[in-house]
Amino acid sequence: MNTEPQKQPAVKLEHVTKKFGSKTVIDDLSFEIYGGEVFGFLGPNGAGKTTTIRMIVGLMRMTKGNIFIQGHSVKSEFKQAMRQVGAIVENPEMYKFLTGYQNLVHYARMIPGISKERIMEVVKLVDLEDRIHEKVKKYSLGMRQRLGVAQALLHHPSVLILDEPTNGLDPQGIHDLRNYLHELSRKEGVAVVVSSHLLSEMQLMCDRIGIIKKGKLIGVETVSDFMGEGEGKVRFTVDDGQSAAQIVKQKLSLDAASIESDAIELAIEHEKIPVVVDTLVVSQVKIYGVVSVTQSLEDRFLEVTGGKSVG
Repeated sequence: MNTEPQKQPAVKLEHVTKKFGSKTVIDDLSFEIYGGEVFGFLGPNGAGKTTTIRMIVGLMRMTKGNIFIQGHSVKSEFKQAMRQVGAIVENPEMYKFLTGYQNLVHYARMIPGISKERIMEVVKLVDLEDRIHEKVKKYSLGMRQRLGVAQALLHHPSVLILDEPTNGLDPQGIHDLRNYLHELSRKEGVAVVVSSHLLSEMQLMCDRIGIIKKGKLIGVETVSDFMGEGEGKVRFTVDDGQSAAQIVKQKLSLDAASIESDAIELAIEHEKIPVVVDTLVVSQVKIYGVVSVTQSLEDRFLEVTGGKSVG
């Protein structure tokens, strides 16, 4: 994945706040999203993800703060800002009695300067060339999603925003969509913003993630930094967990992250595993297994949000 974003942010939120009456649903959000990256937007149910996305695409006014798209203020330069944005906030709506191509032509007529060559360019990008002249009513949900992405890309946006794009897709459709988004970010330099409740998929799809809880930003990090890659936990299955923990403490100055009757877990670098094994064997501890314990994005997410489900 591309982890070297451009210096100029494609999307910039500055102290964005949204209130409904006296209730604050978005509280002083500030972060940046860059061209050439897939940015995941995560949060528990009711955290304010969709509200934030609606403000970014101009479907909802912010109470305070400002949002900039390629330097254009959503408040004072709305048209210029929105020209940079392609979005699917809900499921893409198409005319099912028309073909995929006819749907794109119909949409293109509303936007000046879109050629037939551009239409076929985005059709190729989302890999619908073989089916584009079939009626949309024959499309699978995954194909309709891809057609929706094609429609959102027609006017060369520098920012593509997708709210729950994997809803209803089968595993193959999700895999295909992930590949399309990677292609967009890498080859086209588009800033792709994705909100999803499928954390395992976000782990594979995104370069960076931003997490909000109760309308407040918890943090923005690369996926690898967020999950603490580099130093991980290693589980040693042994005949006596207590003895093993005491030995690594005394001889290696390592504190076990957890101790069970038949196992210990250590937060160590991969290179230190043989040292631990040798030390336990010399100390006559029987070892039955050594396994790296990989923390998933879901595990880490539940940890930082207090165990609340994502949605």
